[in-house]
Amino acid sequence: MKGPLFYSKILLFGEYGIIKDSKGLSIPYNFYNGALKVSDDLSAEAKKSNESLQRFSIYLAELEASQPELVTFDLEKLNKDVAGGMYFDSSIPQGYGVGSSGALVAAIYDKYATNKITVLENLTRDKLLKLKKIFGEMESFFHGKSSGLDPLNSYLSLPILINSKDNIEPTGIPSQTIDGKGAVFLLDSGTTGETAPMVQIFMENMKQEGFRNMLKDQFIKQTDACVDDFLKGDVKSLFGNLKNLSNTVLNNFKPMIPAQFHKLWKQGIDTNDYYLKLCGSGGGGYILGFTQDIEKARKALAGHKLEVVYNF
Repeated sequence: MKGPLFYSKILLFGEYGIIKDSKGLSIPYNFYNGALKVSDDLSAEAKKSNESLQRFSIYLAELEASQPELVTFDLEKLNKDVAGGMYFDSSIPQGYGVGSSGALVAAIYDKYATNKITVLENLTRDKLLKLKKIFGEMESFFHGKSSGLDPLNSYLSLPILINSKDNIEPTGIPSQTIDGKGAVFLLDSGTTGETAPMVQIFMENMKQEGFRNMLKDQFIKQTDACVDDFLKGDVKSLFGNLKNLSNTVLNNFKPMIPAQFHKLWKQGIDTNDYYLKLCGSGGGGYILGFTQDIEKARKALAGHKLEVVYNF
């Protein structure tokens, strides 16, 4: 048995900001994916996934018991499949900020939720918000607190524009220019990051008035401007705002940037060859990069692994 594929995602803009109602833009990234499979001969990796699914199914039973009006599952079928050796076969790197748990949550909801909201129906704002809430509750099992956005993106396989907490919509993004010199890329930090401790640091910082003001007056304004520019395809304005955003992150989110990248981060801002920003919660995994000239960026970042995700 093999279920449908669910893809990874990239939050282009909005990390941390969306917790405080900034705009956000999330796109599916089809390079990585995962699917539910069943086997009676599990590899060590698959066995680990199967054990995690056992714990997850217990959590889902508790979720259904406490909020039956939100979501219900065919728990009998789920438990039977897990006992039969079901696991999540995934190429999505874990702890890299590209939504490995989101794809798993989407796959489980798709297969086992009863009365599920399907991708084929008319997705009103209310339905999208309900899905996001369901997915947030489900994914909290993995992260402690989740916005539900990663699984939503994976489930719908569409770019999602976050206008605010209560206002999200599927959106179109400017189509790629395959031979374009400009690019959005992923830079491999070579280490994994964990979401929960990073969010913890952010929440601690939020207790300081100076940090809250920076978030409101700089970070959120710059993020919102980047989202608007990107959707409009206004490259010149986008790169001006990206430079400011990259600088704000370097000055105020240092713990989320792996130490060995502080210098490279600053180098991009100083030379304008590329600008870096967090991909997900940071702390490791991928770093997101934007450049108007991918060859220049490759030279400047020689020795590092770059993966282009979007050309313009």
